[in-house]
Amino acid sequence: MANVVVVGSQWGDEGKGKIVDWLSEQADVIVRFQGGHNAGHTLVIDGVSYKLSLLPSGVVRGKLSVIGNGVVLDPHAFVAEVEKLKAQGVVVTPENLRIAENVTLILSLHRELDALRENSNSGTKIGTTKRGIGPAYEDKVGRRAIRLMDLKNLTTLKGKVERLLAHHNALRRGLGVEEVSADTIYEELTSVADQVLPFMDIVWKLLDEKRKEGKRILFEGAQGALLDIDHGTYPFVTSSNTVAGQASTGCGLGPNAINYVLGITKAYTTRVGEGPFPTEQDNEVGNFLGTRGHEFGTVTGRKRRCGWFDAVLVRQTVSTSGISGIALTKLDVLDGLEEIKICVGYELDGERIDYLPASQGAQERVKPIYETLPGWKESTEGARSWAELPAQAVKYVRHVEELIGAPVALLSTSPERDDTILVQNPFQD
Repeated sequence: MANVVVVGSQWGDEGKGKIVDWLSEQADVIVRFQGGHNAGHTLVIDGVSYKLSLLPSGVVRGKLSVIGNGVVLDPHAFVAEVEKLKAQGVVVTPENLRIAENVTLILSLHRELDALRENSNSGTKIGTTKRGIGPAYEDKVGRRAIRLMDLKNLTTLKGKVERLLAHHNALRRGLGVEEVSADTIYEELTSVADQVLPFMDIVWKLLDEKRKEGKRILFEGAQGALLDIDHGTYPFVTSSNTVAGQASTGCGLGPNAINYVLGITKAYTTRVGEGPFPTEQDNEVGNFLGTRGHEFGTVTGRKRRCGWFDAVLVRQTVSTSGISGIALTKLDVLDGLEEIKICVGYELDGERIDYLPASQGAQERVKPIYETLPGWKESTEGARSWAELPAQAVKYVRHVEELIGAPVALLSTSPERDDTILVQNPFQD
């Protein structure tokens, strides 16, 4: 019986929500292992859309869902998301959701610092969501973070807040903004403590017990592997590790708990925010893909940049995340194109290479090398078997498999969860 990690194999927005929801029916526990409320999943169930930013997708299905220690949690955003789901008929309680006691909290001063940096004219614009994720992770590794368990002991909380502010108020003075008082942050935290603390648990212990009981565990991340702080297009990345290896670190289970890594892969490429994008099509093709694919961010509503499928990048992610198989999504968006291009290599300073270099300057200089395939006129939308797909669409999928070095385990042909062609069930690896 397999435990499965789901990762985005590109820059995020690959359609993880639907696939995680599809898999969650077979899982007993769903774990969110990194990121914050800066990324979203959209689930479509019986025609109803559920937009999740922080909560694991399993809560909509009533499965035990877990927010691991690798996540940074904004307690006020958490409470708001729980209330939003309640209005849609989904009740989130400690019976179906647990939060790691050692999860780092996002505070208002983190959001303010995030916005101050992003809006400044100096330095590099990253394209953050300004929700405080990066500054919260900075405090975590700086060993001054406020963690969920700290809200349980109010006698020591003030001292921890003052220690945190010794750092942040020095930053604020340098940025020319008003300092924050310890009482303000203390009140911010105590006002929400009673609503969040009931969900607190020793997550590593809970998951170890579930694993020993033979329960199926599904690990879900946010963003995509190319936004990984180490392996992504640095500095235009998120502030956490997004590759599959983080699933272990981000919840406290060892790597031997992972049996299958499913890479969610869009049939073309998109990116939100700043940074290199070798196959971007800032033209009619890009507009076609963006319009047909409804390419707007779940959390921010930002328009996504669109381009051809980049096999070099996905092949690299297959390696860095140890991907066992992919779920290919949004194939139907390519319907009607006369021809379809796939990036199969790069040219860098006159030489051909088969990987994305780590250097920011080199990433900006790479030029895509394309293969051109014939498109198809027939619709693939809603197909639930290979036999329903046009021959050229099947050829496209098979060529993608060959180029990235990983098989297609699932093929998604619309946002509806049942419009899925199953080749291999990751839970039955």
